[in-house]
Amino acid sequence: MHRRRRTRIIATLGPASNSFEMIEKLSNAGADVFRINMSHGTYQEASKLYSTVREVEKKTGRPIGILADMQGPKLRVGVFKNDKELLETGQQFILDMDETPGSSKRVNLPHSEIYQVVQPNTELLINDGKIRLNIEKVTATKITTTVVIGGEISDRKGVNVPSAILPLAALTEKDKKDLVFSLDLGVDWVALSFVQRPEDVQEAIDIVKGRAAIMSKIEKPSAVHEIDSIIALSDGIMVARGDMGVELPMEQVPAKQKKIIRHARRAGIPVVVATQMLESMITEAVPTRAEVSDVANAVFDGADAIMLSAESAAGNYPEEAVTTMNRIALTVEGEPSYLRQLAKDELPPEATTADAISAAAKQVATTIEANAIVTYTGSGSTALRAARSRPETPLLVLSPNISTARRLALVWGLNCVYSQDAVNFQDMIDKACNICHEYGYAAVNDRIVIMAGMPFGTPGKTNVLRISRVLDYHVNI
Repeated sequence: MHRRRRTRIIATLGPASNSFEMIEKLSNAGADVFRINMSHGTYQEASKLYSTVREVEKKTGRPIGILADMQGPKLRVGVFKNDKELLETGQQFILDMDETPGSSKRVNLPHSEIYQVVQPNTELLINDGKIRLNIEKVTATKITTTVVIGGEISDRKGVNVPSAILPLAALTEKDKKDLVFSLDLGVDWVALSFVQRPEDVQEAIDIVKGRAAIMSKIEKPSAVHEIDSIIALSDGIMVARGDMGVELPMEQVPAKQKKIIRHARRAGIPVVVATQMLESMITEAVPTRAEVSDVANAVFDGADAIMLSAESAAGNYPEEAVTTMNRIALTVEGEPSYLRQLAKDELPPEATTADAISAAAKQVATTIEANAIVTYTGSGSTALRAARSRPETPLLVLSPNISTARRLALVWGLNCVYSQDAVNFQDMIDKACNICHEYGYAAVNDRIVIMAGMPFGTPGKTNVLRISRVLDYHVNI
């Protein structure tokens, strides 16, 4: 019923995966969290996806997280008289505020914010960086450029401005409406696109008010530069390698990915690696060897979760893509080198009771060869600290809050069970032993390690570490 795999899988829902049958298949194949992309579809379609996931959750008995991904600002050129044009390398090309359909010489760029911040001798990128323009001159309504890398340009292609921090908020008016809708729906996570600075996260915090966890997508160079400040305000981080690979030289992306994972892990918040992980599986039943290595490296780096986008949303093989990702992660985690890497990357505990108990639980579980570490948590903070220590022993989380269990479904190694809180010390032991036995983590006479807080039901009060043996009387309560 619960995963032996520590690294979590996020699958994006879409036309290829919007039925109960397919979502159930994806869940059984290994998807722990489902992503609803607010860039596409209607509110009615998003609501139906949400309800269907909850139906699947009820059938499987496993808490499932739902992430709503905000679109963010979309910077695009206007339209062309002939729908598309060919730009030659070395030619002059102008972007301006004139809404007249474009030609091979010019096109509308209806974003005054860009004109305010770009400088001569910097670049504009169009169509995911396939066309590169060097800026020669800037006025309030016109940007004159030289084409560095030419090619075909067509209506409404995206524009990237890697060298500047744009005076744009991460949340557009559409995003604010989508955010309120998503919160009312009951999603567990919201992902923010186009985060450039900590203030972008704070704006979302002021709207969300704790109703969902906030995941900041790192895709802008400015966000990488302020990563620790952004992490401090975020509940999770996503390495969004799509725009990052456009705005940064692509050879820098792997190192940036490792840096972001390292910083998020140090802070004890979950980190997701996303974009083009198994891209070829949109049309092919088998991934490339390079894609397998890419997924494996994210697992080796200690990412909490790895994400499928179009592969599961619109591809021909959604179930196979999840199955493949699951198989890769399981194989990597079974390698001795993976466990050695976890030990090498072990993070020192911070000077808090929760970290002291988590570090002790990890050490005790290893020493006595316990079958599981059981963590009681209401808010999820104790479980997050336990996951931060990356123990080899399986982690079982018992929470009386279903919303907490769903949010934690995205976190490395946490197997969440929605359960009533313990009422006294003996009940704490009995529940932990009984659920460990029920879910196959421990047999009779096996030992488990329990982390909890007293008085029970008090958030942030992890102060108990208990070693217990699963006995016959526990099994039958």
